[in-house]
Amino acid sequence: MTQSFDPPRRLTIMGSTGSIGTSTLDVIRQQGGRDCFEIMALTGNSNIALLAEQAITTGAKLAVTADETQYKALQDALSGHGIAVAAGASGLQEAASLEADWVMAAIVGVAGLKPTLTAAARGADIALANKECLVSAGDLFIETIRKSGGRLLPVDSEHSAIFQCLDERHRDAVERIVLTASGGPFRSFSREQMADVDVETARAHPNWSMGLKVSVGSASMFNKALEMIEAKFLFDLAPEQVEVIIHPQSIIHSMVGYTDGSVLAQLGVPDMRTAIGYALSYPHRQPLDVDRLDFARLSRLDFEAPDEKRFPALRLARQVLERGGLQGAVFSAAEEAAFDAFVAGHIRFLAMADVVEEVMDDMKHLPKANSLDDIFAADAEAHRRAKDCVSRKAL
Repeated sequence: MTQSFDPPRRLTIMGSTGSIGTSTLDVIRQQGGRDCFEIMALTGNSNIALLAEQAITTGAKLAVTADETQYKALQDALSGHGIAVAAGASGLQEAASLEADWVMAAIVGVAGLKPTLTAAARGADIALANKECLVSAGDLFIETIRKSGGRLLPVDSEHSAIFQCLDERHRDAVERIVLTASGGPFRSFSREQMADVDVETARAHPNWSMGLKVSVGSASMFNKALEMIEAKFLFDLAPEQVEVIIHPQSIIHSMVGYTDGSVLAQLGVPDMRTAIGYALSYPHRQPLDVDRLDFARLSRLDFEAPDEKRFPALRLARQVLERGGLQGAVFSAAEEAAFDAFVAGHIRFLAMADVVEEVMDDMKHLPKANSLDDIFAADAEAHRRAKDCVSRKAL
């Protein structure tokens, strides 16, 4: 039975045209659509046709394109529908400022940081799919949530799994959390085999259907490295409490180990709508039309320790956890610049980790951030240094 809301619950989806955003809209449709939810704002980037279609279908109050050059195109597409239109950074801020009860934060990259913090400061429930909020600005973001009284609801499948397995009554009994990783398409590759892989090979994830950034991040395990940093802030953990295990089938999404030796795991088919649905209906559970796990057809569940020599991103993430300060912002920015260089064909796949490590070492003595300005400054400097490093390693 679908839970009803009277009046309808107010939602904003930042990043509605991406894979997380489109899955969120499908979950909303399944759980009652416009009868149960009022869409305050939808934001996207350059896919104007899809953004306009979503806004019309959901009856959104506001549609925002982050690309200022697309403002007129979005305005034309929504002409006559009574939907307000905005663009650019100011438009994203306007969307975040609307009185939504629940905000999906799915804007990719540091561009999502300021609007997500704005929504968090209002006291909205934040369904978090933007990694930079915690990787780059973890202390600041958690403090904002604490002061506003809102709730932080993880959407990454791994963090959602931990969230579902954590017994809040016994947080002091949590010994460790174990993030599972599929290993991506290069799980069994040697470093020599990975040396010349191209973008199309790297984006071919064996289990999940994801965007280019996340797919390449899975292949390099930078995505898992980012999740390690996020987990530290989400669940208030010490660095040594965060573990990673390779689980090729992606059936167990993550686990929580307790001091009595018990380990609780969350299982399910690889489908982001499950985690999104839990964040949307929390603390309740609502029916979802997703495939069910058939245990009789599961032949095996495999596990293996990650190889940090082949996938150095995990080692670098642990350095971020140990160093603290602004190392998360530096790591995130350098990884983004290295990814862009790989996709553009300027550096090889393995060189991404080399770029990140060099920039991290160059900027390891930065203090803790006191404001967003500190984070943006570190981000800009790390991008600059990463680009310099890329130019030296360019093919």
